[in-house]
Amino acid sequence: MAVLQLLIRLPRPMDQVWPSLSTPEGLAAWFTPADVLQPRLGGTVTFGDLGTGTVTAWDVDRVAEYTVEGGGRIRFHLERDGESGTALRFTHEFKGEVDTEQAWRTRFERLIDSLG
Repeated sequence: MAVLQLLIRLPRPMDQVWPSLSTPEGLAAWFTPADVLQPRLGGTVTFGDLGTGTVTAWDVDRVAEYTVEGGGRIRFHLERDGESGTALRFTHEFKGEVDTEQAWRTRFERLIDSLG
């Protein structure tokens, strides 16, 4: 099992970042379409290019974690960063030797752009 961990500093408060990680519209804007997303612990999630899985952690406004058959475990953990910023602690656990770091960095650049 490989683990990728990143810390991304975002120039928006947590309440403005959370929808980008926890709603189908928000995820589609920068990551991937979420055809199904039941926003609760144990809920079903279906990502267009990763497959179907489960919401394995859900702490409203702070933590969203999705475990998906084809994508492993993807965890977004938000923390306050100064007066108006957010620190996103990101973890991706996956099988194989796939180099996902550059792909995630590109996605997070899109996230920053989508937040304006």
